[in-house]
Amino acid sequence: MPVVSTFFGILIRMYYQEHGVPHFHAEYQGEQATFTFDGKILAGKLRSRTAVRLIGEWATVHQADLASNWERAQMGEPLERIEPLD
Repeated sequence: MPVVSTFFGILIRMYYQEHGVPHFHAEYQGEQATFTFDGKILAGKLRSRTAVRLIGEWATVHQADLASNWERAQMGEPLERIEPLD
């Protein structure tokens, strides 16, 4: 599963050919959650409220990049890296 961004110890990944609502996966300190492109949690849980807030902020800024990578993943094309949160 390709890592599309990394920031503050948070890994952001996207799977190829997933179904359902467009989403990405975030991992922080061994915990995992699935997020929508507007930064809302779909599944899983991260105990760190700070990590959840940072992921939401990052997703909001990069919604177009996430959507573009979602389309690439659906077609089996290589995913592009997305700038980290500063």
